[in-house]
Amino acid sequence: MIRRPPRSTPLYSSAASDVYKRQPEERLGHAAAPAMSLVENTLMTSHSKDVIDKWGIINFKNISTKTSRIVSEFDVRTPTLDNTAASLSGGNLQKFVIGREILEKPKVFVVNQPTWGVDAAAAAFIRQSILNLASQQSAVIVISQDLDELFEICDTFAVLTNGYMSRIYELGHLSSEDVGLLMGGSDLDLDSHAQT
Repeated sequence: MIRRPPRSTPLYSSAASDVYKRQPEERLGHAAAPAMSLVENTLMTSHSKDVIDKWGIINFKNISTKTSRIVSEFDVRTPTLDNTAASLSGGNLQKFVIGREILEKPKVFVVNQPTWGVDAAAAAFIRQSILNLASQQSAVIVISQDLDELFEICDTFAVLTNGYMSRIYELGHLSSEDVGLLMGGSDLDLDSHAQT
């Protein structure tokens, strides 16, 4: 479930918003405010100097430009940037909230159920966007029930079961059967492949 940056990459920054971003499982209500416009939803997690100056004043021109970039780069289908989050289809809203966080280029990105309820094309696009972020020195933690998704985009893997986290394993050394055993609470005899 974890995609790590190279060990030489520092996980700190001068601004907290540069370090950590998250995308919760529930799109409407947790990742996006349903009755707010896409521009307003972009503002919810944008804390960079180009959007909010040192006195806390919002630059609406820049936030509109950032929203337009999300819509364009992540192929979000919407008539206008003033449309509400609730007016988007599930796949378009998912692309919007993932894009909003990825374009901030966080050092750590935690994403929960990234392709839940989206069509195959949107799922493939979201997975590739996550891989692209990871290739830019960001650590990505993916929480998903979709094993195929995890095998496609992760390089290490751990299971949360009965309130405990398993050891972390290199995903290339695990089969789907091994993952099933981990989900059942078993401890695999793969000591040489476990991370410390």
